[in-house]
Amino acid sequence: MNNQKVYVIGGAQTDFERNWSKEGKNVIALLREVVDDGLESLGLSYEDVADLNKSNRIAVFMGNFIAELYIGQGHLGPLLTEIHPSFYGVPSARYEAACASSSAAIDAALTKVKAGDYDLVFVVGWELMKTVDSKTGGDYLGRAALYETEGAGINFPFPKLFGRLADEMVEKYHLDTKEFLDDLAAISSKNYTNAKRNPKAQTRKWFMDKQQACSRGSSTNSIVGGMLGISDCSQITDGAILVAFASENFVKERYPKESFPFVKGWGHRVAPMQFSAKMKENISSSYVLPWTRQAVLDAYDRAQLTVEDIDFFETHDCFTSSEYAALASFGLCQPGKEHDVICNGMIQFDGKKPVNPSGGLIGGGHPVGGTGARMMLDLYKQVSGKAGTYQLKNVRNGLMLNIGGSATSNYVFIVGK
Repeated sequence: MNNQKVYVIGGAQTDFERNWSKEGKNVIALLREVVDDGLESLGLSYEDVADLNKSNRIAVFMGNFIAELYIGQGHLGPLLTEIHPSFYGVPSARYEAACASSSAAIDAALTKVKAGDYDLVFVVGWELMKTVDSKTGGDYLGRAALYETEGAGINFPFPKLFGRLADEMVEKYHLDTKEFLDDLAAISSKNYTNAKRNPKAQTRKWFMDKQQACSRGSSTNSIVGGMLGISDCSQITDGAILVAFASENFVKERYPKESFPFVKGWGHRVAPMQFSAKMKENISSSYVLPWTRQAVLDAYDRAQLTVEDIDFFETHDCFTSSEYAALASFGLCQPGKEHDVICNGMIQFDGKKPVNPSGGLIGGGHPVGGTGARMMLDLYKQVSGKAGTYQLKNVRNGLMLNIGGSATSNYVFIVGK
């Protein structure tokens, strides 16, 4: 394998506010829209796709968690052939790792481009989740855990699992419960506030402030799992994202005057499947999620960077407790000292190390299998200076953490100039 750079050259995202079932539109309509918009953003056409395919230079990797249940469709890799005949013959496949499914697709894309197998790879991440009621959807999502013991017959299993994570952190770090819950409310309020700047965010028109986020157990913020309330949860989202990865040769050939960010580092670690086994793993570690921390360290090592070199973070806030745990995993603070960086403004939009300037999953939306691709697209936008109304200042490098299950599959990528 050679050492060529893999560039992130652009992409597109659907509006996460939309409900595609209510619009009477199916998965083909969803994918057609994001591919049309993606090609336009890249200055490419369907004819270009066909030409690249003739010389075996292009591939499509799709990230999706569980379309078999949400829309009754398996065999997802070839779906783009239903959009346009230019995709006939293009190598394509579906990748799955629960909520980190499109990160698994990204990982494969990077490997194939770096190896010289393809010059251009589209990663398309998506999920249609508003096809069923919330209780049924919660049961479907339970398959991201060990379903037989952690999902079957349990209403909304994942709020309960991440409620247990909150309990574990309070116990492990001897935290004051009220202060901890206030910190989770601050994370929620921050991400809702950030989402208001993002024109594709699901909750950009919603209201949530810290006072409401603190009112867990009230009529407007009911408890969903353990200590966690509705304000602590990410959204049920329909959406699709396309991100394009290209070789140095393709960039020189097609975009000779442009400068694109590239992937500098990556990490991929798998923790024990069952939550109880994860917690046994952390007994000898200062980190509540040691394999998540290790994935971050692997990415820093491969990029030859440290946390000081990272200007912002997109993290997997499926629940506020997962963002809380991520702060120490990134190295922003010592484990158990998350309160300090939450309260001193460091992770705010205008802070020294913004976390989830897009709004994250809580504010932006969480189309489960597509979330990793959305994070990667936001890394591209920020580093390229193309994030528009939610653009940060002086960005060099960004890091994303995408987790599948209860922090079982952990993917980290660093993108920079």
